[in-house]
Amino acid sequence: MKKRQFLNLVLAGGLSLLASGLSLAPAAAADEVTGFGGPTLAYEPGLIQQLMDEGKTVFVDYHATWCSTCAAQKRQLKALRQNNPAYDAAMTFVAVDWDDYGRHPVSRSRNIPRRSTLVLLRGDEEIGRLVAQTGRNAIKGLMDQGL
Repeated sequence: MKKRQFLNLVLAGGLSLLASGLSLAPAAAADEVTGFGGPTLAYEPGLIQQLMDEGKTVFVDYHATWCSTCAAQKRQLKALRQNNPAYDAAMTFVAVDWDDYGRHPVSRSRNIPRRSTLVLLRGDEEIGRLVAQTGRNAIKGLMDQGL
């Protein structure tokens, strides 16, 4: 079962409990993903454009759960974000699941060649990108451009 399907089932169950009058403690938002070292939104159609329209700097991680290069990037992102809270203050992080959106306009319109692509956006411009690079200095350099 895919993570998104699982989350939808959990959300539907929680809504059923609420509808039946039972109290349910607040849970993590279904649109946030974990393991990236800080708040990271799961991509839904239109999310990146909405954030850019709001004037936010957006760091986009095109990844797949089974991708070893993506896992290495994720470890670097996590360490960098935990060591420097300025990244989370300056940027909104969005994770795009390649299995769900690799052939979607969110990938095709930006000419994303593959999973393990990191892109930094501000306004209507791409500030920078890395493809399949896992080095801390390279990833830090891209993130520093967002500060």
